[in-house]
Amino acid sequence: MDKQEIAKLQGYLRRKFNNQTLRIEARPRKKDSAELFLGDEFIAVIFRDDEDGEVSWNVQMAILESDLDD
Repeated sequence: MDKQEIAKLQGYLRRKFNNQTLRIEARPRKKDSAELFLGDEFIAVIFRDDEDGEVSWNVQMAILESDLDD
């Protein structure tokens, strides 16, 4: 994912969730994904899928049971 694509996706997510603290950062050695942060906390990986000429993005978030107690 390039900088322009990340900026567009970040803008979309900030508007959709009405949250300006959402931030997307490129992954150092991966071109097909980026990391999603809420403030300083890493919350998910976003994977780019360009199958059959259509582009979409999938957000993968792991929630630990221990996190539910916070």
